[in-house]
Amino acid sequence: MVELKPITEDNFLDAFNLKLAPGQEDFVSHPVRSLAQAYVYRTQCQPFGIYADGVMAGYVMVIYDYDVPEYDVWHMMIDKDFQGKGFGGEALDRVLDYIRTKPFGDSGRVALTCNKNNPSAMKLYEKKGFALTGVEDEDELEMALTLW
Repeated sequence: MVELKPITEDNFLDAFNLKLAPGQEDFVSHPVRSLAQAYVYRTQCQPFGIYADGVMAGYVMVIYDYDVPEYDVWHMMIDKDFQGKGFGGEALDRVLDYIRTKPFGDSGRVALTCNKNNPSAMKLYEKKGFALTGVEDEDELEMALTLW
């Protein structure tokens, strides 16, 4: 079972110790960078540790864009030792459950970007209902989902 736990002073070092598999560095930023962004955007975001059986197996941040408005999923990653076990899909389900509570504002649109050279992530997002929007920034493709 996968659960999300907010990143706090008690677990942020666990997030720093997460590792990507070789070659994945181009696909997602390390949690150190993401947590710096979370501090800057602290009134509109929530960073989470992704836990599997009580151990931090990954990281994800949910941010609310007041200008659009929409929720964005940023920097989702699963540690190299936990990949291929379904934790990413379960974590994304928990993220969408969290967004459905409208923690920052009223929007049913959820967006994320995916590196076009990352077919595993693209397949996962499509399976969860995300679709390409046609917006592209360098190697990143935007995908979106409407919850309600």
